[in-house]
Amino acid sequence: MARKTTSRKRKTTAKTPARRGRRFAPGRWLVRGLWSFALALVLMVAAYAVLTPPTTPYILSEGLRLRSVERIWVPFERIAPVVARSVVAAEDANFCLHWGVDMNALRDAISEGGQRGGSTVTQQTVKNLYLWQGRSWPRKALEGLMTPLAELFWSKRRIVELYLNVAEFDEGVFGIEAAARHHFGVGASELTARQAALLAAVLPNPRERSASKPSDAVQKRARAIEDGAATIERDGRADCF
Repeated sequence: MARKTTSRKRKTTAKTPARRGRRFAPGRWLVRGLWSFALALVLMVAAYAVLTPPTTPYILSEGLRLRSVERIWVPFERIAPVVARSVVAAEDANFCLHWGVDMNALRDAISEGGQRGGSTVTQQTVKNLYLWQGRSWPRKALEGLMTPLAELFWSKRRIVELYLNVAEFDEGVFGIEAAARHHFGVGASELTARQAALLAAVLPNPRERSASKPSDAVQKRARAIEDGAATIERDGRADCF
């Protein structure tokens, strides 16, 4: 009996290193983690090609801070066409010509020392839907990874629809329908060219600007946006949405 016991102990001892080698493989787990992370990003972006976003991290945080927010989702067909043209003219006039990153605008932003933004409508939509506010390298890195996915899975029309429904137009006022009612007492489908330009003029700083009580600077910017919206309609830069 003693010999049999010794033999079993030796067999058990011999198998232990092999089991440990399979259990602790940091390289393998790292690769699996990266693949899982990449798959999660793809699924998150692809989902909103057809699904309506229930909320966003920023809207949630503002809802907790303010106790309530104004937000009404509205499909693209129920938004006055001039609204989309105004927002694109204000934020990203070459929206139809790039794949998510406007290299010319980015170079201009860098050359001006960051005094003007270089983010496209696609980048802003990704940030508003999935990420947090403020500037940081982790956020910009995630935005850089997700923007090409957004351009791949979403049409340009869908990008504008998403953007208009999650953008903030006043403190706690999210989306073009809530903004139209809040500032002008009408629905998004009833907005005039002037009203659309005023709403676009408050972006991306709605807490420092007002569409219903515009300062001289906001009114001047709105006039330029109104002209820009008409220009991109004439020259075809609004055809993609």
